[in-house]
Amino acid sequence: GVILFPWLARVYDRDLPNKKENSGKPEGDPPSFSAPVVGGQAKEIKGRTHTYYQVLIDGRDSPYITHRAQTESVTFLGNHSENTRNLYAIPGLDYVAHEDILPYSTQESNPLQHELFDKFLQYSEENDPPFVAQDTLRAWQEKNHPWLELSDVHKETTENIRVTVIPFYMGFRENQQNNVYWWRYCIRLENLGDATVQLRERNWRIFSLSGTLETVRGRGVVGQEPILSRDQPAFQYSSHVSLQAPSGHMWGTFRMEREDGYAFDCRIPPFSLESKQEDPNDPQILGN
Repeated sequence: GVILFPWLARVYDRDLPNKKENSGKPEGDPPSFSAPVVGGQAKEIKGRTHTYYQVLIDGRDSPYITHRAQTESVTFLGNHSENTRNLYAIPGLDYVAHEDILPYSTQESNPLQHELFDKFLQYSEENDPPFVAQDTLRAWQEKNHPWLELSDVHKETTENIRVTVIPFYMGFRENQQNNVYWWRYCIRLENLGDATVQLRERNWRIFSLSGTLETVRGRGVVGQEPILSRDQPAFQYSSHVSLQAPSGHMWGTFRMEREDGYAFDCRIPPFSLESKQEDPNDPQILGN
């Protein structure tokens, strides 16, 4: 893959002790996050600043990312005159934490296979690495900044299964007399232990600022019941949620099962769904 640009994100890790740390982070108390009062665990978590990167995925890696539900992509709403459910996707885009970056170099003339590589980057022999951003990348980043921006990351581990959630606000659309607000959320599950486990069920609680509390249960996730083993310890997928309110919360559990039949509920850390200011009359279609 190739890094396009960085984001500074607030990471709410429910596994870390809740104490102030002095490690070169910006001054001032980091923001805190509490679980919703309605049925959630009211544990205040301090946000710590981490660097994440927007990256392009090399198409040649796709055959080896077989344990993902789909090629990771960024999705956008269409313009306001279109149907509420129209989504546009840019495949092969992902977000990677600084500590997960493994640098590499190559002498290949075509170092990355992605349709946006040549549009975003150009060869420059005097630079190291020999690629520089084109104006199209800068314009694309500026135009889509509100929908690309990674701001909050939530993590929690249950019995060696770590769940990471990253929510993204996508905008709102008018639906009859109400505004419908949309979010994308990316879920990553990692098996930090030796025992193989399989995700059997999902159980979501979705609270809207309008006062509604919805429960969603079902088999697996995105049509799969992924197995997390030592050989394939991670699984990542994205999904979407809409509310008839500008904010809300989500939390829940994944029902996990080991090979010996032992089952347990793996907690999904509570995360907030927050909207941003936008111009409802802006006719542009994002993602083009």
